[in-house]
Amino acid sequence: MPTTTTRRLAAVTVAAGLALAAGCTAGGDRSGQGPASGEKQTIEVWHGWSAPHEVKAFQDAVAGFNKAHPNITVKLVNGQTDDRITNAIRGGNPPDVVSSFTTDSVGQWCQSGAWQNLSPSIGKSGLDLDQFPRAVRSYTEYKGTRCAMPLLADAYGLYYNKKLMKGERPPKTMGELTALAKKLTVRAPDGTIKVAGFMPSVQYYEHQVQHLAPQFGVTWLTAGGRANFSGDPAFQAYLKWNKSLIDWYGYDNVKKFLRSMGQEFESSNPFQKGRTAMAVDGEWRTKFIQEEAPGLDYGTAPVPVSDDRASAYGGGFITGTVIGIPRGARHAQAAWEFVRYLTTDTGALVTFANALGNVPSTIPALSSPKLTLPPQFRTFLDVFKNPSSSSTPPTPNGNDYVVRFEKFTQEEWEPGKVGDLGRALKKLDGEVDDSLKLAGG
Repeated sequence: MPTTTTRRLAAVTVAAGLALAAGCTAGGDRSGQGPASGEKQTIEVWHGWSAPHEVKAFQDAVAGFNKAHPNITVKLVNGQTDDRITNAIRGGNPPDVVSSFTTDSVGQWCQSGAWQNLSPSIGKSGLDLDQFPRAVRSYTEYKGTRCAMPLLADAYGLYYNKKLMKGERPPKTMGELTALAKKLTVRAPDGTIKVAGFMPSVQYYEHQVQHLAPQFGVTWLTAGGRANFSGDPAFQAYLKWNKSLIDWYGYDNVKKFLRSMGQEFESSNPFQKGRTAMAVDGEWRTKFIQEEAPGLDYGTAPVPVSDDRASAYGGGFITGTVIGIPRGARHAQAAWEFVRYLTTDTGALVTFANALGNVPSTIPALSSPKLTLPPQFRTFLDVFKNPSSSSTPPTPNGNDYVVRFEKFTQEEWEPGKVGDLGRALKKLDGEVDDSLKLAGG
């Protein structure tokens, strides 16, 4: 969903505020001191969705909880940002449940105590975490502390324009993708790009490093939680692939093409307009195409992998919305009942997924016959379940390491300003590690 993507990179901006949330809660921590879940009470739930259809989707998903727990009234407050949540926790007046699009901040929330450790409640409830795919479990905990539960998820795949593909099959390896991108590219007489077979630049919407580098098998952090850019050859493999295709287009031509693009979440999106033959995007694009380009004949497939990892084809980058109970929640027991219901009830998840065009986050919901999504959506359900799928690991300062790598790739690597790549990546490692140490990592 666009809200997830556009707000995900805000994780670093809220990290400093989150660090204060644990120690600066006015009036002490009242967590767990509220009434028993069976008592009559009202819980307040904050979430970030704000569009009318999104707000209604949340209300519809909650309807089943109201029937199962008539003693608990749920007050929904939409359009809430991570900054507002942080300020409420710091001020000692948080809601009972909070939902965020920013999975990259889970490490900060768990380490600081801004979001409560849910493991005791999970244990008492007998909740089976195996109903969530491995990658989902990894992005909702940090160093053994699970302070969040997954709500809906995003999975990334390859979209391809069937008309522009001219009968070609979707590529499975980066070598195949590169060859096909060159074959399908249409240039003007002056060399500028009229139709891009595939645009490798990180400045192209969802072609961010965290969505493409994993297809080369990168390991973002060492076992000790330090930056791994210079230590893992897969990062150089990704960067060299990126630069080779950019150089084939010509960097100036790439810049002109990027400047000509419209907004990602508008009908001017170049894939929807037939200006790119293939593009990596999230599952929500199916919903946008349905509404903005209903005549587009397209298919979807997993994102290609590096040629030496052919057996990993089928996986991809996944992330999603998370939900938890903030420090100081006044109705913690009822809040847990709500969180457990919304994240594990198949009916609620399917209702939510159908309305927003997102991936439901449990294995039973993924197989529900009540999912009413276009046939191209099946790819994303399969990617989500694939054991080769992955997410970026949480750290005490959010996605700072991803942001720094993205900036390096965009501002130094793609323009050709890097002479010694190995030395540049070692320097980047040092900068990331210094930032992690300052954050207590």
